[in-house]
Amino acid sequence: MASNSPWHHLYNTKHWYKLRYHQLQKQPLCEFHLKRNQVISASIVDHITPHKGDETLFHDPDILQSLCKRCHDSAKQRMEKGGTVTEFDNGCRPSAKGRPDG
Repeated sequence: MASNSPWHHLYNTKHWYKLRYHQLQKQPLCEFHLKRNQVISASIVDHITPHKGDETLFHDPDILQSLCKRCHDSAKQRMEKGGTVTEFDNGCRPSAKGRPDG
């Protein structure tokens, strides 16, 4: 969430803190890492569907996911910008998709 976004104020509300708290209680692990059978703590609550300031979407608990900061700031941001996401090996190192060692 960019601090200069028009909807930045939504992240500073009691309602958001409550949603964030409940999401991290429900799923304390990074969902991107879980898909790779890795256990990493989540610290970010992310909107799966970008809300772009739509308060109904922003406050919808069904479109939230728990991510670690690394996944949120890298893979998720690339996905939102229409880019491809690098595959990771079991050691969480980037590898080329389709490579024999990846």
